[in-house]
Amino acid sequence: MGTFNFWDVEIWSFVITIAILIGAMLLANILRRKIPFLRRSLLPSAVLGGFIALIAESIYKKITGSSMFQANTLEALTYHGLGLGFIALAWRHLDGVKGKKARRDVFNTSTVTVGGYLIQAIVGLIITTILFYLIGSFAAGGIILPMGYGQGPGQAFNWGVNYQNGYGFTNGSSFGLTIAAMGFVSASVGGIFYLNRPALRNRLRKDGEEIRDDLKAEDYCGDNEIPVSESMDKLTIQFGLVFLTYAVAFLSMWALYKFVLAPAGGFAMNTINPLIWGFNFLVGTAWAILFKNIGNRLRAKGVMHREYTNNFMLNRISGLMFDIMVVASIASIDLSAFRYKEFWVPLLLVCIAGAFVTYWYCNKVCRHLFPGYSDEMFLVMFGMLTGTASTGVILLREIDPLFKTPASHNLIYQNLWSIVLGAPMLLMMGFVPRSMTHQFVCMGIILVLFGVMLLLQYRDVIFRKKANEE
Repeated sequence: MGTFNFWDVEIWSFVITIAILIGAMLLANILRRKIPFLRRSLLPSAVLGGFIALIAESIYKKITGSSMFQANTLEALTYHGLGLGFIALAWRHLDGVKGKKARRDVFNTSTVTVGGYLIQAIVGLIITTILFYLIGSFAAGGIILPMGYGQGPGQAFNWGVNYQNGYGFTNGSSFGLTIAAMGFVSASVGGIFYLNRPALRNRLRKDGEEIRDDLKAEDYCGDNEIPVSESMDKLTIQFGLVFLTYAVAFLSMWALYKFVLAPAGGFAMNTINPLIWGFNFLVGTAWAILFKNIGNRLRAKGVMHREYTNNFMLNRISGLMFDIMVVASIASIDLSAFRYKEFWVPLLLVCIAGAFVTYWYCNKVCRHLFPGYSDEMFLVMFGMLTGTASTGVILLREIDPLFKTPASHNLIYQNLWSIVLGAPMLLMMGFVPRSMTHQFVCMGIILVLFGVMLLLQYRDVIFRKKANEE
C-alpha cells in the first residue's frame, strides 16, 4: 500500500478543481449583477463562469505550460452531473396532470421537443455530410447538434467521446462541448431578439425589478415529511437517495455490459454498449421512478409512515449538479482544436444553422399549438432546445415571472412523452457513424420521424380538412 501526505497535490486536486469552478460561477454572478450588459444578456451564471474558467485555464497554460485542471476530473463532473441531476428531479413528487386541455398541451410540448431534436439532427447531418466530401470533416458530427443544443453539455460530451474513441472523430469531445456552449449563447441572443420585438416590449418587467419566488411554507416542507434535522440531516437523506440510486444504475449497466454485451461482442459492444453508458441519466431516472413508486406503495399500505423526500431540497440538488456540469463542460473545451479547419468550419456552420432553424421552428409550431400563450411557449422551448430546461425557465421569467401561464407546467410534464417519442431518434446515435450507408439510411429515418412529429402537431388541421372534404 502506497503512502501519501496530506500536503500532496493529488490529495487536494479534486477539491481545488471544485473550488475553481464554483469560484468562477460566483465571480460570474457578481459580474452579471454589476454589469448591465451581462444582466440583460440573460446568460446563466454557470455558462459565464465556464467561459471565465476557460479563459483562466488558457492564460495559466501559457504562463506555466501546464493545466490547472485534470482533464479527467472535468470530464467526470460533466458526465456524472447529468445523471445525478436527472435522478434528483425524478425523485420529486409531482401532482398529476389534470384536465383534457392540459394533457393535450403537455403532449404537444413533447412533440415540439422531439421535433426540435429531429430538425437539428437533419440540419447538422446535411452540413457535415457535405463538408465530409469537401474538406474531410467527420461526416456524422452533425448529429451531435441535437445532443449539444437540445440535451445540453452532458449528452454532447457523452456522444463526442463515444465518436472520438469508437469512430476516430478527432477532438470529438471538444466538438460536442463547444456546440453545447454555443447553444447557451444562441439561447441568450435569440431570447433577447425575441423579447425586444415591439409587440413584447410593453410586457417586459422594469429594469432592476426583482422577481419574487413566492414560495410558501409547503414548498419547503410537504405533508408528513421527516424533520429537517434529527439523527440524520434531511439534506443528507436527499443526497443519499440520489447517490444510492445512481450506484444502482451503475451496477445495472455494468451487469448488462459484463454478462450480456461483452460475451456477445461485435455489434453489441460497438453500438449498444456505448448507447447504454451514454444514456446513464435515463437509466438513473428509470431506477429513481421505480424506487419512488415502491415507496408510494409502501406508504399506501401503511408499511412506511413518513415521507423521506423533499421537493425543495431535490430541486436544489439538481440545480447544483447542473450548474457544476455546465461550468465543468465549458472549462474542459480544448481550444487547440480550433487550429484545424476540419474542426471549426463544421462547428461554426452547424452552430449558426442550428440557432436559426431552432428559432424558426419553435416560433412556427408554438404559434400554432399554443395560441393563448405562444410567446411564453416559444421562450421556454427555444431556451430548452438551445440550452437546458433552466435556460428555458430563465427566458420564460422575463414575461411570465410568476409562472401564471401553463408554459412551465408543460416543460416539467412533457419529459415522459419526450422519452417515448424521442427513443427512435436516440437509437440512431449509435448507428449514424458506422458507415456512410448507415448515415444515409439514418438520415432517411430521421426525416420520416420528423414528418410524423409534424403530422402530430398539425393533426387538428389535417384531419379537420379531410373531414370537411368528405
